[in-house]
Amino acid sequence: MIQIVPHLRVLVATEPVDFRKGIDSLACVCRQQFEIDPFLGTLFVFRNRAGTALKLLVYDGQGFWLCLKRFSRGRLQWWPQPGERVVEPLPAEQLGVLIYNGLPQRAGIAEPWRRVS
Repeated sequence: MIQIVPHLRVLVATEPVDFRKGIDSLACVCRQQFEIDPFLGTLFVFRNRAGTALKLLVYDGQGFWLCLKRFSRGRLQWWPQPGERVVEPLPAEQLGVLIYNGLPQRAGIAEPWRRVS
């Protein structure tokens, strides 16, 4: 099971990816295009060209998780603009909103907890 915790680093690839790619090919995309080691535990989010599905890739210390979510109706409501290679980082709370095809910037999520001095 993938745990989406607040300290999880989440990177969103802005360019669509061929969804025929599997774990090894997507890990190669992370290394070559984004110059990020996929074995560091970063969660990568990819979308297909039509905007009807998401793929999540993450290494948990023992192996890779590759998750696919295909929306039964419609397309993604929000995605970063092309031109930027990666939006860094997407807060884990906003990832949950994105997975449910919401608008992460409009979700009204509270600020992260801060210690009172």
